[in-house]
Amino acid sequence: MSERVLVSQLKGLPDGPVSVSGWVETVRDQKKVQFVILRDETGAVQLVNPATRPAEDGSEQDAAALALTDVISNLATGTFLTVRGELKHDERVKLGGVEIKIGSLDIAAAALPETPIAADSGLDKRMDWRFLDLRQRRNNLIFRVQTTLEHAFRSYWIERDYIEVHSPKLMASASESNAELFSLDYFEDKTAYLAQSPQFFKQMAQVAGFGKIFEIAPAFRADPSFTSRHATEFTSVDAEISWIDSHEDVATMQEELLQAGFQAVKDKHGAEIEELFGLEVQVPSIPFPRIPLAEARQIVKGRGYDIPRTDGDLDPEGERQISAYVEETYGHQFVFITDYHPEIRAFYHMRDEETGLTKSYDLLFKGVEITTGAQREHRVDVLIEQAKEKGLGAEHLDFYFDFFRYGAPPHGGFGMGLARVLMLLLGQDSIREVTYLFRGPTRLAP
Repeated sequence: MSERVLVSQLKGLPDGPVSVSGWVETVRDQKKVQFVILRDETGAVQLVNPATRPAEDGSEQDAAALALTDVISNLATGTFLTVRGELKHDERVKLGGVEIKIGSLDIAAAALPETPIAADSGLDKRMDWRFLDLRQRRNNLIFRVQTTLEHAFRSYWIERDYIEVHSPKLMASASESNAELFSLDYFEDKTAYLAQSPQFFKQMAQVAGFGKIFEIAPAFRADPSFTSRHATEFTSVDAEISWIDSHEDVATMQEELLQAGFQAVKDKHGAEIEELFGLEVQVPSIPFPRIPLAEARQIVKGRGYDIPRTDGDLDPEGERQISAYVEETYGHQFVFITDYHPEIRAFYHMRDEETGLTKSYDLLFKGVEITTGAQREHRVDVLIEQAKEKGLGAEHLDFYFDFFRYGAPPHGGFGMGLARVLMLLLGQDSIREVTYLFRGPTRLAP
């Protein structure tokens, strides 16, 4: 491997020989000098070449210099190449205060002269050519932010002795209901399903005595929605903990987790996010506000919006309204909506003996739901009854009920959509912008 230097390292090097590799972003071919902006995964640098043109009087000139000038004149945007030359520090150079005088140029792979997308291309067109779209500095930053955020989450958990698990994504039955399931042929005429969530297996880890676990992994929903916040395949951030008193223990853990994650992003990328996305990363204070669902509906109604849903839940506009109220009242971008009726919650959510409401919450961030969390029902007889109330047959859930027949601790956890968090954190309009390769009802490529 050649002694390649990353663009981000150039400013710390002395003047002298250097080798950089990347792709051509722009070429300015002037009469007496040529400029190339070369970008790699860490930044961009200006390359310069004193142009050598054929002599008008026919006199001999340096053939190598003429050839280099000709090669640069014909470079297409996107061409990947390696340049060796002389690094020079010059404060007059706007791009990082350094430039490289080209000595030699080695093309790794030339690009076609016309690119299929432009700066003003629509989202669908950009998704068709996602590998080109991702070359932008702004899009590169999205996935650096994602990396930092996930690392901060893992660090929070690992420092507190959580165990990371990798649950299977092929299942013999549904994890919550038979709705929104992708099915596929399995061996010996069997049918398998893609996991909607790791819910059952997170709970299995609790009865296995793991105590505290987390997982960051794919989940699948056969949801025909075409909204800006839905996908058929997404990354789910999950955690489950034992020996809790209520869902409040889960909420406390999650708000600490998010605070740690946002602080890490702000510390590492805050200035660049402000430059490229025009917003300041706000690290949330804790505790986050908590509002019972019934109270939230009244607040929304008082703001002049009648929620059309008949099941007692909030709709997307209701979520935006209650979040606006929290922002105005508490100056906070997050709010836990708590105390949901069992009819609109999963069968495994524990119910409060006094109120009959579930010990659960939804977490809203900037008006969008990013999480459902709850204390789980760990008493097998109660769990079976609650499943029957939902019309779920025991024949499909016996393996799950078995988890609880041999002892189980009080436990709870949450599932959070990573792309939704990134979308809202970076002020984007769609999770497609912050998903490496989006999957939806009409998109399976690239």
